[in-house]
Amino acid sequence: MSTTPTLLSLQSSLFSHDGQSSRLAARFVAAWRERHPDGTVIERDLAREPVPHLDAERFQAFLAAPEARTPAQAAVVADSDALIDEWRRADAVAIALPTYNFGIPSTLKAYFDHLARAGVTFRYTENGPVGLLGARPVHLFVARGGVLAAGSDHQTPYVRQFLAFLGMTEVNVVHAEGLALGEAQRDAALAEAGRRIDRLAA
Repeated sequence: MSTTPTLLSLQSSLFSHDGQSSRLAARFVAAWRERHPDGTVIERDLAREPVPHLDAERFQAFLAAPEARTPAQAAVVADSDALIDEWRRADAVAIALPTYNFGIPSTLKAYFDHLARAGVTFRYTENGPVGLLGARPVHLFVARGGVLAAGSDHQTPYVRQFLAFLGMTEVNVVHAEGLALGEAQRDAALAEAGRRIDRLAA
C-alpha cells in the first residue's frame, strides 16, 4: 500500500459515470476525498476501458515461466500486473456494481480473471487456497432494477467469495433495489442507500 491514503474506485456500469451504481460509489468517493484531502483516488472505468476477456492465449501467458514468455505473453502479463499493482497500492476499494441478469457485468468478470493469478495474488496449500493480495476494506455499491427475493442474490456472495480468495474479507455492501419499479420506489431506495453511504464514509 502507498504511504499516502489511496482509494481504488472501480466502475462497471454500461453507462459509465451515469449508472446508478456509479453514482452511489461517487458519493462515497466524494466523502472519502473530504476525509483524506491529501489522498489519491485511482479510478478505473471498465465501460470506457474494458479488460479483454480471458482466453487460452492469455491464460497460457499467466502460466508461462517469466524467462519463457514470448513478447506477446510478456505484454499480457504486464497488463495484469498493472491491475494488481493498483490493488496493492490501495488502502481501500470502492466497486460500483450494477446487476445484469442476476449477475455481475461481464467486464467485471473479465477484470477479476486478470486479478486471480496463482502464485501472485493467491496460492494453493495443503489447507486450501491462501490470498496474497493483502487485507483492505472493500465497499460494494449495488444497484438493481428489481428486488431479489431472499436467498436469490447470487451476485454479492460471488464477489465476496472472490475477494476472500485473494485475501480480503472486510466487505461492506450498500444495496439500492427496485430502481425500475416506479419513481417512489426508486427515490426511497436511493435515499436509504445515500444514508448508508454517509454512515459508511463517516
